[in-house]
Amino acid sequence: MLTGEQGYLDLCQYILKHGTKKTDRTNTGTYSVFGQQMRFNLSEGFPLLTTKKVPFRLVASELLWFIKGDTNIQYLLQHNNNIWNEWAFKRWVESSDYDGPDMTDFGNRRQQDHEFNQLYQEQMNIFKDKILNDQAFAAKFGDLGNVYGKQWRAWKTSQNETIDQLKDVIQSIRHNPDSRRHIVSAWNPEDVPNMALPPCHTLFQFYVAEGKLSCQLYQRSADMFLGVPFNIASYALLTYLIAHECGLEAGEFVHTLGDLHIYTNHLEQVKTQLGRHAGSFPKLKINGEKASVFDFELSDFEIHDYNPHPSIKAPIAV
Repeated sequence: MLTGEQGYLDLCQYILKHGTKKTDRTNTGTYSVFGQQMRFNLSEGFPLLTTKKVPFRLVASELLWFIKGDTNIQYLLQHNNNIWNEWAFKRWVESSDYDGPDMTDFGNRRQQDHEFNQLYQEQMNIFKDKILNDQAFAAKFGDLGNVYGKQWRAWKTSQNETIDQLKDVIQSIRHNPDSRRHIVSAWNPEDVPNMALPPCHTLFQFYVAEGKLSCQLYQRSADMFLGVPFNIASYALLTYLIAHECGLEAGEFVHTLGDLHIYTNHLEQVKTQLGRHAGSFPKLKINGEKASVFDFELSDFEIHDYNPHPSIKAPIAV
């Protein structure tokens, strides 16, 4: 059984040793395996990896963005969170409205050409400024389509009604804790073509036993170095918040992965991380005066006793 941070590290090592080299949508290339699972006991600490620094502020602000049902990166940029910029930026530079220098295949060109990278940063800064200060531009190019927040909070039905899956699952946990239907799905086949990025973390289920709330996530596509550490922390935080609202303790986070992979341009970074010793997980403190998941703000969370190794930079595949 793969448990805790060592389970994550063992899984990375397993991919390096047994992964199949595959092509991918980004033309970067990956080493990939299929079908694995990790478990994290949330009573033993909040699972922020310690073998590299994971920025909790970015994890928390992204989760709050999902919870609010927002799909526009303006909220993220207002909280100095840039993790979704590239997908919105790509839509802008590929549109007829864009009249700047050629940004074709910017994901790969940035890795190979320092001069191009400077040009990219200039255009990205222009883009971010427009998102923050031009509401019409933000409405047109800041929105990522019907991604996570939309599916969680306003899933559209064939009857042209909407389902607030997150609110419904909280009510289900509170009033029928033994149900096997505490499920939220982000994978809506009808909406997938109109999303900037189809959901990688596609479905999660809650489970109540002995006064504890556990969560299992199914993730169809898992970028082990950059994405998965965020996903672990994000769904652990979501579990803590919903447990708090429902008067339960946080139990386990179970992370089930479909195609889990290491990008070919992350190999050295992964090897660096594998050479580090894992420490103890930190503690999470949340504002107990807030009762509802939907009322929390970034200032309501504190992380204590987090002593990670330094961060390790790596390019994101877009």
